[in-house]
Amino acid sequence: MSETTPPCPQCDSPYAYEDRNLLNCPECGHEWDPSAAVEDELILKDSVGNLLAEGDKVTLIKDLKVKGTSTVLKVGTKATIKRFVDGDHDIDCKVDGAGAMMLKSKFVKKA
Repeated sequence: MSETTPPCPQCDSPYAYEDRNLLNCPECGHEWDPSAAVEDELILKDSVGNLLAEGDKVTLIKDLKVKGTSTVLKVGTKATIKRFVDGDHDIDCKVDGAGAMMLKSKFVKKA
């Protein structure tokens, strides 16, 4: 393993090794081309246009029903963003008093 070998992009393992023109991760089995362009991260904005980042604290801007329950998350409920995902509900977060769930970025405001 050389000092310039980057960590695995999936599991951040430092044990990646070269195999011809590809890099391989022995821990998760991921294989990638180091010369390929790196995918852009998701760029999300809240309801008023502020850029969001993973780890940010946000508040809800409207009452939201929790699917499959009779619970309603009230305006002003706080949440912490864990990660961004590609899809309809684009924020994976931990909501205070309700636990982990997915939210849409258009229903939150950066705290």
